[in-house]
Amino acid sequence: MPSILIIEEKIKWKDFFKSILISGYDLTYWPNGDDIDHILIHKEFDIILLDLQLKIRDSLTLLNEIKQNSPHTPVIIITNINETSLIVNASRQGAYDIIFKSFSDEKIKLSLHRALETTHLKNEIDYLRHEQDVIYDFDKVIAFSPSMKELIETLKKFAKTDGTILITGETGTGKSFLSGVAHFNSIRRDKPFIKINCANIPETLLESELFGHEKGAFTGANKTRIGRLEQARGGTVFLDEIGEINISLQTKLLRFLEEKSFERVGGNKTIHSDVRFIASTNRYLENLISEGRFREDLYYRINVLRLHLPPLRERKDCIEPMANFILNKICRNLKKKVLGFSPEVIEAFKNYSWPGNIRQLANSIERGVILEETDWIHPENFMLPEPIQKPAPPELITPPPETQTLKEHEKEMILNALEDSLWVQAEAAKKLGITPRALNYRIRQYGITHTKWRKNK
Repeated sequence: MPSILIIEEKIKWKDFFKSILISGYDLTYWPNGDDIDHILIHKEFDIILLDLQLKIRDSLTLLNEIKQNSPHTPVIIITNINETSLIVNASRQGAYDIIFKSFSDEKIKLSLHRALETTHLKNEIDYLRHEQDVIYDFDKVIAFSPSMKELIETLKKFAKTDGTILITGETGTGKSFLSGVAHFNSIRRDKPFIKINCANIPETLLESELFGHEKGAFTGANKTRIGRLEQARGGTVFLDEIGEINISLQTKLLRFLEEKSFERVGGNKTIHSDVRFIASTNRYLENLISEGRFREDLYYRINVLRLHLPPLRERKDCIEPMANFILNKICRNLKKKVLGFSPEVIEAFKNYSWPGNIRQLANSIERGVILEETDWIHPENFMLPEPIQKPAPPELITPPPETQTLKEHEKEMILNALEDSLWVQAEAAKKLGITPRALNYRIRQYGITHTKWRKNK
């Protein structure tokens, strides 16, 4: 809900604004603008309405103070007097619009709407300067395998809600694209969609990137910067690889998720920003929790609507149509005509494990397009290296019987290890190949107890 600060002395105008703006706006009244610094420090407003004929304060001086404290907030001047010099001076000092007090309901609502739209447009320009060439329609998602068809049907339901989504899956599987599909098929589709890759931004800069900073907050902070969470107001924020955020920043992020408010780095002004939150990770967040590297309460806060995106090797039915889609896109970018792939290439695609998933597939196709001199790409123009073998997590090395769930199997393995170690947790952890802290987390998770343990007596 947009917040408006109304600086107006006369009660009749206060009642007028209340009658026409009470629905859809959060209104705050400041009768004469006295001590304006105090209110602007403690709350962020989307728009400020300022009467030009205040008795106690000079309105133009007050306008200057407002622009110094909150330079990005549109200020709409309301006045009874049509004096050219006043209007010119107000415009020079940064007034967004000037309307006379004979205005109608529609006039003030239109001015407010335009101010909000201008703010949103500036926000998008700041972070989305490149032309968006991705079409986020459900019909454009390549989903031929059963697992992907089921995932897309689930995502359609998630997109209609405003709940937090957590997308898990290996690097390069398309988590970022699915976040865009969720946003552009939601009620927030006309608002900003901001992506932040937490793995690509240095830890020291990530807080400023998310929350913004005030001028002078740190060395090099020469001006106030609006953070991504503020820029995305009304829209969606996608945090890619959320598992890379450090613990201290996780605490501030948790508060934002719970209260929809935060302070910029170096500031004490509370800023409200209503956004939808989508996160992704290629890590096992449960393991990070057990290692003390991810907050458990933050995990529960983001793990509301969860999707697991399977790797490319588990959706072989999607490989050929996806390869053709990527080929057409690369050919357009490189301005080169290639009709398709030879049967040998398609067979190689389907038999390869693709450890780098879609990203590796795209890179391989780009190499083939560059090297190929005929209309069809042949195997000699591809380089498919042997994948690096990654050891499976120790607790999942032995597959569970078909009659047993993964959790039941894990619990049984822990119990067997504890019994073999005479219920000494440190020894059992060694047998399982995990840390004692990770084992203790799972013991508490499964409610495992023993009379030998002091805390259970």
